[in-house]
Order: sequence, then C-alpha cells, then structure tokens
Amino acid sequence: MRIHTLRERLRAVGANPRHQQRVLRLWSQALPQTSGRRQVEHFLPAALVAELPTIADELAALARLESQHPGDDGSARLLVKLGDGQMVETVLLPRDGVCVSTQIGCAVGCVFCMTGTTGLIRQVGSAEIVAQVALARSLRPVKKVVFMGMGEPAHNLDNVLEAIDLLGTVGNIGHKNLVFSTVGDPRVFEALPLGRVKPALALSLHTTRADLREQLLPRAPRLSPEELVEAGEVYARATDYPIQYQWTLLDGINDTEEELDGIVRLLTGKYAILNMIPFNSVEGMPFTRPSWEKAAAIARHLHRRGILTKLRQSAGQDVDGGCGQLRARAEKPARKTIPISVRP
Repeated sequence: MRIHTLRERLRAVGANPRHQQRVLRLWSQALPQTSGRRQVEHFLPAALVAELPTIADELAALARLESQHPGDDGSARLLVKLGDGQMVETVLLPRDGVCVSTQIGCAVGCVFCMTGTTGLIRQVGSAEIVAQVALARSLRPVKKVVFMGMGEPAHNLDNVLEAIDLLGTVGNIGHKNLVFSTVGDPRVFEALPLGRVKPALALSLHTTRADLREQLLPRAPRLSPEELVEAGEVYARATDYPIQYQWTLLDGINDTEEELDGIVRLLTGKYAILNMIPFNSVEGMPFTRPSWEKAAAIARHLHRRGILTKLRQSAGQDVDGGCGQLRARAEKPARKTIPISVRP
C-alpha cells in the first residue's frame, strides 16, 4: 500500500488535495479523523464524511500491534502485522524516537544480521512505513524516525522517499530527525539531494578494510570504505547535517588496532559522528559481543584521537529482540543460520 494509492482512494470520495492532506496529517500524527474545533461535516464533502469511519479502519489495518517487548533502557520492540499478515519489527526508542522497517527480509545479507538470513520477501509500501510511525505515536510521543529496521532502504527507494516526504511535511517530523540508513547504494547520493525533505544520513561502515567489508556485507554495492566516506562527506556539507557512520562491534573482527587506525585515517576532518554498537547476540551466528569495558575503551581511544564517537546499546538486547529476531521467532518453522568464517 502506497501513499499515492491512499490519495486516489480519497479522491474517489470527493477529497481535493487540501482534504487529502488533512486526512493524511491526522493519520500520520495518530489523531482521530474528527479532530479539530469544527465538525467535519461543515467543511468536508459529504461523501468523504460518510467514508471517514471506513477509511480510518483501513488506515489502522495497515499496521497492527502483534506483540510488545519492553526493554530495560526505555525502548520497546514491537512485532507489527501488516495488512497481508506479514510481520515487521518497529522499535520505540528512548527519547521519543522510533525505528521503522522498510522491507520484509533483506537482500544485502549482512552476515551479522538475522534479517539477512531470509533474503528479500517483499517491499514495505510507503503507507505501511508511515503506518508504523502512526502506530508508534498511538503508544508514545514520536519526534524522530530512523529508517534502520528490517531491510535496506535504498532497495526500496521510491517507497521510502515517499514516506519521508509525508513525515517531513504533514507528519510534523523535523528533517534532521528523519534518518535514512543505507549500506551505501550510489542511488541514495543521487536521489536524497533532490527531495524537498532532505533527511539525515546514516552509512553502514563496519570496517575500514574493503576485503572485510565484502565478507561482512556480501551483496552491498562495491564501494570501498574511502569512496563511501567521500560520498557521505559531500552530502553532509550540502545539507549541513553530519553523517552518522554505523559500526557494529564484532569481538576480534573489527575492533583491532588496525581498524582503529583506519577509522582515524578515514574520518579525521570529516563532518561525521561514529556510532559504535556492540553486536546484538544472535543464536547460531559465528560472532560474539565484546565486553562493554572493551567497547568503552575503544570509544575513549577514538575520542582522544579526535573522532566524535558515540557508544550505543542496541535496543532490545535484553529481550533478544534485535536484528529480526522477533519476526524469526514468530515465523514457524524458524530458519537456521549458517556459520560464516570471516578472516580477522
């Protein structure tokens, strides 16, 4: 389900563009369609007024809460059922954020991610993406939306950009608080500057070694770490938003002195923030999570060398809910992961 399909549905019952915007605004902000001081029958077409209860039910059915898994850090992982019965994960983040999914499954195949073990099942429509935000807003305030859930947003670019445009306008989310995450598809760097809503950008780096990146992200575009950072820097300077470089810490794999030296080499002088997230442990995967003390020492070391580094805890770690685990447990039979050997 896409937003333009919703507009066609509204147009069919007499809604002009202004009426359509009103319906989409209230829906995306999780407000009743009868909100406002004036009664809707005084200014909306009669056919639209008659259909509003049905339309509200249809919008609610785009994303329904299947289960909720609160974490000790104030986050909550939601298992969300879409209209066709497929499920995605949506995460309520501390400090009024939400992380949404853009695909069911993923084609990139990151070897440390449960979602990547399934391959791509289907795209999530732009209306289904916004519906995750509306569902989250029905549970708590939302001021920030990050596109870092299941899937690679660049592989569903039209739907994601359509959702970003709505959320950054009538959805009332600040442009810097919309964060597009990608492994580095070149189409992203071409498309994002052209939109009227220009989101912040998060780039999955994970290593400074091109050979290791090919093993960790086997079906990512073949941009070297240097090329990825250079493309990110151009977007950062054009939008005046720092790039968020994502780095999943894998014990003994990408936490070596060689990697730390590589980070300093790549990011010194760049308009960037390095987000380090210790691996979210997944049963059956051949990686381990470094100790928090080791991770903190790495962050301090990088700070001392001039790299702005934030050490983040993966939301849902304490409920075994990260990286597609909730969906994997809900799907029967569960898929088994195949151990992958990565040269340190």
